[in-house]
Amino acid sequence: MRDFTGRVAFITGGASGVGFGQAEVFGRLGCRIAIADVRPEMLERAAGELSAAGIEVHPVPLDVRDRGAWTAAVDSVEDRFGDPVTLLFNTAGVNGFGRLDRATFADFDWIMGVNLGGVINGIATVLPRMLAAGRGGHIASVASMAGFQGSPVAGIYAASKAAVINLMESYALELPPQGVGVSVVCPASVRSGIAHTLDSRPDEFAEGSSFTDSPEFVALQDELYRGGMDPVELAEHLRSAIEHERFWVLPFTETREGLREHFDSVLAGYDAYDVDPEAARERAEALVAYRARAAALRGAQQG
Repeated sequence: MRDFTGRVAFITGGASGVGFGQAEVFGRLGCRIAIADVRPEMLERAAGELSAAGIEVHPVPLDVRDRGAWTAAVDSVEDRFGDPVTLLFNTAGVNGFGRLDRATFADFDWIMGVNLGGVINGIATVLPRMLAAGRGGHIASVASMAGFQGSPVAGIYAASKAAVINLMESYALELPPQGVGVSVVCPASVRSGIAHTLDSRPDEFAEGSSFTDSPEFVALQDELYRGGMDPVELAEHLRSAIEHERFWVLPFTETREGLREHFDSVLAGYDAYDVDPEAARERAEALVAYRARAAALRGAQQG
């Protein structure tokens, strides 16, 4: 996709941080922007700033965990702009820091509900309409570098982002032949307010939580994120990925060697096993045959 003029972009978490950066960049490219957020005051302020910059914007109050609200939100965007959403950016995300061995059901439900459930709800709502419109499109979801390995202080967050990465990899196998591009954005440190997401956590997930809200820890997180990448710069990297049909959006080159070491440790795990090479070859051939037959069956069903 090279020409963004007139396209409708739906951005969750669009009132601040990474989502607001996306709204700025794609709005300047000529997109009509729908920003969705669970924080009404910030949503209205963000919409005002975008409008003052000459960007056509429609603010949408939305809790991304709510599937029924998703349908109403996308309906309102289509009514407002008179066109379908052809750019979907699943950017809303929350985090909580604490010991995983003390995590509660509420902690899991909140983080997974927003970070993974929000992505699922967005794609399941928008994708059928996008395909039916036949105008092409692109879906990008924001995961995290944390999604590539476990975390000592944010294990639930890391798990949710790992699921997003894997899910988007699967969509990338399905959608491009149908005219819909797919990207996954994996930030490291970005100038955002994610250290303060506990402030917007629903009350039902707060009681008995394992997450720390100590001022010292929040201040430490703020210090880290203040030195992060500007959200507009990250959005420009996403724009480039869409234009060049790239799946991975990994502009945080400072994390390359750490990730290489992690994947090397995964591959090194094979060295612990002495297996029959002939049996391994037979299993590999069976897997190749299975994949070929499954692809043929899928193609026949689609045809």
